[in-house]
Amino acid sequence: MRPLLLFALFLLASCSKGSRGDNTPPSSDTTVTDIDDDLDGPISRPASGYGKDGSYTVAKVSFASPAYAGKQVEIFYPKELTTARPVIFYSHPFGGEESAYNIGLYEFIAKKGYAVVFAPYPTTGVTVDDRYNTLWQSFKKAVTDYPGIIDTKKVGFMGHSFGGGASFALAYKAFTTEHWGESGRFIFAMAQWYSYQLPDSQLQRFPANTKLITQVYNDDVTNDHRMAIDVFKHVNIPASEKDFILVKKSVLPTYTYTAEHDLPNTRSAYDAYDYYVIYRLLDAMIDYSFNGNSGAKNVALGNGSAEQVTLPSYKGQALTPLTVTDNPVPSFLQSKYLFSCNATENPRIAACQ
Repeated sequence: MRPLLLFALFLLASCSKGSRGDNTPPSSDTTVTDIDDDLDGPISRPASGYGKDGSYTVAKVSFASPAYAGKQVEIFYPKELTTARPVIFYSHPFGGEESAYNIGLYEFIAKKGYAVVFAPYPTTGVTVDDRYNTLWQSFKKAVTDYPGIIDTKKVGFMGHSFGGGASFALAYKAFTTEHWGESGRFIFAMAQWYSYQLPDSQLQRFPANTKLITQVYNDDVTNDHRMAIDVFKHVNIPASEKDFILVKKSVLPTYTYTAEHDLPNTRSAYDAYDYYVIYRLLDAMIDYSFNGNSGAKNVALGNGSAEQVTLPSYKGQALTPLTVTDNPVPSFLQSKYLFSCNATENPRIAACQ
């Protein structure tokens, strides 16, 4: 990746919207203090249905990264657990090396009764393949060392920007080599960057039970939507089990819910879009993928159903509905984006529209 662009993306990510072998949780667990319950903007978090906060207490355990000296891999999970829980492996955006950047997401997952693994990778001084290896080694060590927390029979991979692009290769390796997710598996990719280690031969061999949400943001000027479109169209997941979702901003008289590259995050502008646009769909995707709930599918993968696309209203003004399709096309020229699809850094440049 070009050094100047690396630095630019680091600024975007960091300044904008931040060994055990037994079957019992570690005795050194720390309970996580909830973030402020007051969201930015006038709309509150969901009071019912998908996207509503769960009732579990959030706990966290950390261990030294196996491939990034001086950094900690963190596992968030429900403190009340009595058995290992299904897990989401999260790959952060470039520069977002601290879990505080998106702590609301990890807390939400744990409150709902699931585990989530956050693994930092280096921002500078290493290759893309090095970063992928750091993520993989961290996820593997979490699984190996904490079997009392993590159940690999039901697994999701989730990521944003660099992490969104990386989630596909990581998920493929986990699903096909380690056989994680045999009872349920999904990918939730947001504003994805280039996808390395992902030839078409692999895209055509994802296991049959894999589900996919690909989400892009209309005012993102960092990552060309064509990268997300490419992978979405070429992966062998059937249309009934995947949706491509475009998020647009909503302008209220006193507050704007933005749809830029920094959605989601908790460090700034933690608002109803985090809950209704990301957490709500993730909640439903988990329930459908892991439990087979058909009602959950109508929310997560509703192919444009009202239950999927409708966002809340404020004083009679509805937030902009989500746009959902199985046949996405680019809305803007590549020149809009800091990282265009036809850049030489893109290993899948031949697939650009």
